[in-house]
Amino acid sequence: MLLRRAANFVRRIRPPPRSPFTDPLALPIPKCGRPREGSHMFRLGGDAWRKDREEFPWWVVVAVQAAIFLGTSSNPAVADGVSIESNSENNAEAAEIVGLRRIDDGSVVSNIHTTKWRVFTDNGRDSFLQGKLEQAERFFLSALQEAKEGFGERDPHVASSCNNLAELYRVMKAFDKAEPLYLEAVNILEESFGPQDIRVGVAFHNLGQFYLAQRKLEEAQIYYERALKIKGRVLGYGHPDYADTMYHLGMVLHLQGKEKESDALILDSIRILEEAGQGESMVCLKRLRHLAQMYLKSSRFEDAENLQRKILHMLELSKGWDSVETVLAAEGLALTLQAAGKLREAQELLERCLEARKILLTESHIQVAANMLHLARVGMLISNQSRKRNPAEAIVELDKAKGFLDNSIRIAREVLNKSVKQGGQWRNGNSAESGNKGRIAMIVLLQSFDSLGLLGLTKEELQESRDENSHLVEAEDALLQCMSSYKEFASERSVSGFAEVKVEYLSCLKHLASLIGEITQQGMQHSQKVTTRELNYEISQVEKEISQMRRHKK
Repeated sequence: MLLRRAANFVRRIRPPPRSPFTDPLALPIPKCGRPREGSHMFRLGGDAWRKDREEFPWWVVVAVQAAIFLGTSSNPAVADGVSIESNSENNAEAAEIVGLRRIDDGSVVSNIHTTKWRVFTDNGRDSFLQGKLEQAERFFLSALQEAKEGFGERDPHVASSCNNLAELYRVMKAFDKAEPLYLEAVNILEESFGPQDIRVGVAFHNLGQFYLAQRKLEEAQIYYERALKIKGRVLGYGHPDYADTMYHLGMVLHLQGKEKESDALILDSIRILEEAGQGESMVCLKRLRHLAQMYLKSSRFEDAENLQRKILHMLELSKGWDSVETVLAAEGLALTLQAAGKLREAQELLERCLEARKILLTESHIQVAANMLHLARVGMLISNQSRKRNPAEAIVELDKAKGFLDNSIRIAREVLNKSVKQGGQWRNGNSAESGNKGRIAMIVLLQSFDSLGLLGLTKEELQESRDENSHLVEAEDALLQCMSSYKEFASERSVSGFAEVKVEYLSCLKHLASLIGEITQQGMQHSQKVTTRELNYEISQVEKEISQMRRHKK
């Protein structure tokens, strides 16, 4: 009988960039295994399924929030004047310090144009928050014109309108339109209040975010540093808004590969929030998560684990297990434990997550399917560890893993079929959560079939089947189902029109090609449901599609 061993491997799904309208419950679907240097193999005789290791952190996304005026915080401030996205609980006090307040005693010009400016600004903000970006653009353009006519060309209200419009263009990725508006706002504010005024510091922070969104890291660093100096001097070095700029500067340095400097800034920003009594705020938790992800990227598993245990402890105390946030934190810790090789603890935590999700959501929710996929992978790794010491235990773990995979496939198909029956409702953007479910359901389905192929090979080896071909046939069947499932939903853009979905499909295709090559090399017959020529053509087409999508995204 052919002896084949499956080496552990890690793969992850890169989430798409978040926007003000993305689903907060969307799950990444990282693959199992412990990261190692080099490539990872799934051996089939003398050949291998190879995948070069990708970056490890599952949720690393730069926090490029809309800044001063179009903030995505709970209190987005759009343009009654120059405001600031504050992490302070007392937003009114923050506005008092750095904003232009409404003054009804005549010290601020009031005329038909200023009235229209306020109306257009409010309408623009509302349209933006509803996702009606083109309509918001029209309102903000009108507000800018009214501000110039009502207050004067170089008035701070004009700077406010410039920033509103610039922030909108940043979200729309119309960077060429946004940059001159940002710079004009800075010039007006410096003329009006001096170069060391807090309002100038806030504008510099906005510019930093603008350049960060384009990965112009040197420019982002310059403006964040300038903002940080002004905020520290005016607000104080223990102010949450000072910590906000410090955190974003830390993220820039991280992207530049300056890990020590980055870690120090982010830790300081967290410390400031904790000392200000905001250690349990969502802002602080978010920063702790990002720092944990950075540690994962550097393979600092112990540091990442400690941070994630801290996050989970805080959420258990404040929200209990009746919260999706707690479950997500527990899952993040479980996946870190899995990567660090602490498989039994990871398994126990994922089982607890699964039970909580079934209660909080429904048993047919796509997050339940994703949780089952994670459990299947951990079980397969435990089986791999036990195969020499206790083959019977290894088979039991594989049987449990197969049950999880069968159920994850069933749930994912149900979610996908529902999206098709709704006649494109997800595509039309009626629900961001539903759209995310469709994308994730396809990823779960493809990865589950891929894992099922690996499981079939491993189980037949352990059972020492007399039929040397049976494990190859089972693996081939799973990968063929992966291929047919993708084609079934390929016309649904809300399902298949994502680069990460195509990457998973490409992985299945390459695994199938490698498997067919192994079968042919051994002088065996494969199913003939797809020829090698057809498979190679499909692989080349999908590779082209992925390349085009990534170029377009840039």
